Amino acid sequence: MIMEKKNPCIVMVPSPGLSHLIPLVEFAKNLTSFFLHHHKIDNLHVKLLIPTLGPPSSSMNSILNTKSLPPNITFTLLPQVNPQDLNITDAKPQPATLMQLAVKQSLPFIHQQLTNLTSTNHYHLVSIVFSLFSTDVIHLAKEFNLLSYVFFASGASFLSFCLHLPHLDEQQQQQHDDDDESFLFHHQFTETNGNNGVHIPGCPVPFQVQDFPAPVLYQRSSQAYKSFLGVCREYSLVDGVIVNTFTDLESDAIKAIEDQAKTRNNNANSPFVYPIGPLIQTATTNQVNRLECLTWLDNQPPKSVLYISFGSGGTVSQEQLNEIAFGLELSGNKFLWVLRAPNSFGGSAYLKEQKEDPLHYLPSGFLDRTKGQGLVVTSWAPQVEILAHGSTGGFLTHCGWNSILESVVYGVPMIAWPLFAEQSMNAVLLKDVLKVALMPEKAEDEDGIIKREGIANVIMRIMEENKEGLEIRKRIKEFSDAAAAAAISENGGSSAEAFLSVAEKFKSRI
Repeated sequence: MIMEKKNPCIVMVPSPGLSHLIPLVEFAKNLTSFFLHHHKIDNLHVKLLIPTLGPPSSSMNSILNTKSLPPNITFTLLPQVNPQDLNITDAKPQPATLMQLAVKQSLPFIHQQLTNLTSTNHYHLVSIVFSLFSTDVIHLAKEFNLLSYVFFASGASFLSFCLHLPHLDEQQQQQHDDDDESFLFHHQFTETNGNNGVHIPGCPVPFQVQDFPAPVLYQRSSQAYKSFLGVCREYSLVDGVIVNTFTDLESDAIKAIEDQAKTRNNNANSPFVYPIGPLIQTATTNQVNRLECLTWLDNQPPKSVLYISFGSGGTVSQEQLNEIAFGLELSGNKFLWVLRAPNSFGGSAYLKEQKEDPLHYLPSGFLDRTKGQGLVVTSWAPQVEILAHGSTGGFLTHCGWNSILESVVYGVPMIAWPLFAEQSMNAVLLKDVLKVALMPEKAEDEDGIIKREGIANVIMRIMEENKEGLEIRKRIKEFSDAAAAAAISENGGSSAEAFLSVAEKFKSRI
């Protein structure tokens, strides 16, 4: 009797949220294509096990549309996790905490799925690849004797911080044994006494306390801090970290991570970090607002339009929304604005789809006054096509990593407007290290609102043919060319080499 050969299978577990799902799906597509064309392996299967907080959004449904996925990439939406069942102890839970706890609560279902896959004669499990906040599945990887890799959907600079955080926490314990404050809490009081900020391995410029993600600013006994620290500690236990970046963009951070890994693992020869980016969507399957946006752009002059979007879940307050509207009006510059209903928390729509009409929150008469100047669309737009369009000359962005990579790939200068998570760290990288973005100045008062005059000023600085704007355009064109050279392709760029290296690790188990 001839035994049927089992299909090799790689399981992928994204964290909740589109910014984690999108690049992981793109990685899966590249992986199956690579094994088919380079190793003639046409039966590699990728199974996505997707933890969910609430029902899937329309954007998630479009990404997981079976028409846009190859037949050997399938997915299972795990049972919805109710946020009320997560045993949240912090008064204001952070999205990072919610995502980590949602994955933790989904572990029994992930275990069952792995058991089902291994108990059939159809699949041979090779590895688990999991997202930034899905590190709890590393214990399942050990139980099922699988390779374990983190797919890090942010940059190498933030990864370096995450790997360095346990060391900083240990220092804090040694220096302030009975103190419940985080190391950054103490640091913020020394900044005024000549301290130059917090230095992270591989980052050429220091970061200020306000640049770091909110969870690490909490007390050390808080759920947010402990959850984030626990995730960072797990990174040192995996077989490697696959990072959606490329060497020319973050060479110092990548080298620092590799050096730390060699020290930690007694100078091991195997790479720890695999920079395989930029992995971005090449086209969007969601047709909402697509025709309207692209038709409008077709009728605008080259490089004349400022595109404004705060990502898949970013929000601003009503007062700040008003100032953005008046700032656009004041600048006189053409714009395409993806509008979302206001909220005082910058990530309020990240894990929960909004139902209300954002247009109701615009200043009275704004749409009439700017009818020939701009286009406002609600909630979603075909971002990749917009950034690739010849009429787009600038991007006001929340500094989410996917948006940054898309802007870099298409050579679009940025106005950095970070809202939450690691976005302020990304903004520092864009403005002070890569020098491909400007930031509007906040007003001196305590409300932190960026006023219309400052918004109009930064728009004109980035969009007009001045020395500053031209220099930024030159810089981002260089990174755009480097991204094309590095990308996973037949040309064998730096990311292609890293991709080949991690693919060979998978192949060794097939």
